[in-house]
Amino acid sequence: MERAQERLAGRHADRPTEPGQDLELLVHGVGGATPEKMLGDPRTVRVTGDDTAAVFRRAEDAEGAGQDARAAGRRPRSGPVREAYVWCNLTSGDGSRALWLLLLPFMVVNLAHWMRPAAPGRQRTVRLYGLLVRLAALTLTTLLVGAACEVALDLVAWQCAGVPGCVRRHSWLGFLAPAAGGAPAGSGGWWSAPGRRLALAATLPAALTGLLWYLSRRTWSAYESHRPLSRAPEPDTDGSALARPGFWYGRRLVARLRAAHTATGLLTVAAAVATPTARFDHRPGGPAALDVLGLLLLAALLVCAGVAVGVVCRRGRSEHRLDQRLDRHLVRRLPLGALGLLLLTLLYAGWSRPGWQSTGRLPGDPAFGALTAAQGLLVVALGAVARDLYRRCPDPRAGMRGLGGPAVALLACALGGVISGGVAQRVADWLDGTRALLAGPPVLLTWQASAIPPLLVVLLLLGVRLALDIARLARAERDRVRREHPGEPEDPSRTRAVAHARAMATLTDRAPLILAVLTAATLLLGSAALAGALATGKTPDGAARRTHHVVQAVAETSQALGSWLVGFGFLLFVTWGRRAYKDASARRTIGILWDVGTFWPRAAHPFAPPCYAERAVPDLTWRMATWTRHTGGRLVLSGHSQGSVLAAAAAWQLPPSVRGRVALLTYGSPLERLYGRWFPAHFGPPALAALHHDIACWRNLHRPTDPIGGPVRVCDGTTPKVDHEPLRDPLAYGRTPEHPLPAPILGHSDYQADPAFTRERAHLLGRLRPELPGQRPDPGPGGDRE
Repeated sequence: MERAQERLAGRHADRPTEPGQDLELLVHGVGGATPEKMLGDPRTVRVTGDDTAAVFRRAEDAEGAGQDARAAGRRPRSGPVREAYVWCNLTSGDGSRALWLLLLPFMVVNLAHWMRPAAPGRQRTVRLYGLLVRLAALTLTTLLVGAACEVALDLVAWQCAGVPGCVRRHSWLGFLAPAAGGAPAGSGGWWSAPGRRLALAATLPAALTGLLWYLSRRTWSAYESHRPLSRAPEPDTDGSALARPGFWYGRRLVARLRAAHTATGLLTVAAAVATPTARFDHRPGGPAALDVLGLLLLAALLVCAGVAVGVVCRRGRSEHRLDQRLDRHLVRRLPLGALGLLLLTLLYAGWSRPGWQSTGRLPGDPAFGALTAAQGLLVVALGAVARDLYRRCPDPRAGMRGLGGPAVALLACALGGVISGGVAQRVADWLDGTRALLAGPPVLLTWQASAIPPLLVVLLLLGVRLALDIARLARAERDRVRREHPGEPEDPSRTRAVAHARAMATLTDRAPLILAVLTAATLLLGSAALAGALATGKTPDGAARRTHHVVQAVAETSQALGSWLVGFGFLLFVTWGRRAYKDASARRTIGILWDVGTFWPRAAHPFAPPCYAERAVPDLTWRMATWTRHTGGRLVLSGHSQGSVLAAAAAWQLPPSVRGRVALLTYGSPLERLYGRWFPAHFGPPALAALHHDIACWRNLHRPTDPIGGPVRVCDGTTPKVDHEPLRDPLAYGRTPEHPLPAPILGHSDYQADPAFTRERAHLLGRLRPELPGQRPDPGPGGDRE
């Protein structure tokens, strides 16, 4: 592949540039866009790509159409040829994307991996940070599969199937019910033994694990297996790791993690079946052979679990080169070994055991408490490591002073706990709404649900505080708006609208405060819930039964309201997923969430939604490299919003010889405002300064009314600055000859409608080849020149 690229480069390196052979490659932002809208023409053709992601041109700009136009004597179109790279189907394609809602906690914890502070020369501490995040991600897999076990094994097979009253309410469980007085007809069959009921119910969480494995492997083949542009590695500098050849090629790591997490899920199911069975066999006077077999089986499960944890602890990711290796033996044998142990466990549990009855909750409830405690300890350790990294290289612009990653990891664990508790609560209410027949889910899940109302109160108070701040800032902005338009008749409603848009745009800069308050409240309430569950062993209303009546009322209200909110949230979650499966517009709305959350490779959790950039960045890199080598022309890479992040990542991946011949035009860009603050190790000031130095030229457009985009604040004093002065929005305050109708407040959209866009693109083309005359800029009224 590398030799073919060298021959291609040699063949076209000296080809002269034809007049007007300039290209603007457009990359859209979140939510997607059609090629017709991006190119401003209803007639477009696909130049290269497939139905998932492709490059489009206007029909008249397609290959051969330009020559036909010149032969016909028509005047060629001014400006560069425009191409649109459409990648929205990578995140909002077919209906299967709705299943990705189940993977939300996994996506959040994967973000925490990339949110570490920048720390040059601290490789061991950086690896420790990544190790802690991967272990936290492993606990989320265990939690999700454990919640499925709680529903299928405990609530259904152990509790409801063992109570005649519950079986009568759900006749489909009749074949599982043991023979007893008042039991329905058909009970007392072969499946009525507790071990066999558990073995049959274990197929549900095992199938869930298989589904996660299937989704991960399917997306792994479609995303991680796309090979980036091959090029020689460059020496490490203070720039971003996004410039490394193997950064967007996580094929080996995701395969290793997928094997470990799949094995962990299967082992969790096996442990949920083996633990109560082995406890019964270990009783005084129990069968010695089954007792020994149970102990050996539990030991084998522990050994296999240790192997899976060891695989997670090993990094297995190489960014300095394209790692073509694949640990096939590990990837295949570890999940198959776990599956074999699960089958042996099911056979062991299905053995006849006279006198065994299912009463109360399924043994093993403390596992949820231990898992929650482990997650808390991992988050605290992660916070200590992140703080140490930040102290070594402090960055005042970094979100939460370097603690953004631990905060997001904590929220991922809390989100996983809420989803798990919500599923268990809803199933328990469905099986026994009065809670008179069944013991119900573990008390810890009830305590966690009861913590939701206090958390909402904290968020409500924070919302009131932010609303007051926005109102105060809007009043100050009104005076500024009036001063910016002297001599024009004042329109109070227009002034208020512009001031409000500017004030609301600053909410993005309050994200550190919001996340800090949310994290602190979650940590305190979660710790209180864990302590209350472990200390009392009762639900909140039961623990407060003999306390003051005010405390008792608060506990009962929080428990009832929390259970209702969890159930409502779970139903809303399922309804949203079902709607997204059928409705393309709803699927596109969900795709916006994935556009932001799945930009990063799956370095922590293999079951997270796939990283679309591992397909999009190679697409853009290949297109730019082959076009510049083939034509020798000038290229402007034009990215809006999230598209500017993809454009920057693609520019970093270009070979130095091509990188110096590409101009970057970004607008509405979150490169510094969001990515630079929350991902400082990869988009911090040194990284953006290195990008400014490596590419030929870069210009950034932004507005004060834009809630997402902002300045990138890069200027080394030797080259023209990156940031344009803030664009006017709206373009006209009142009615003018140029704008006879009221100009809209554009905010984050329609940057190309501003005359500054065309001027800055012409400036960039002129700076790419100083020896060629560039398009004469039209300063227009109020315009500026460099």
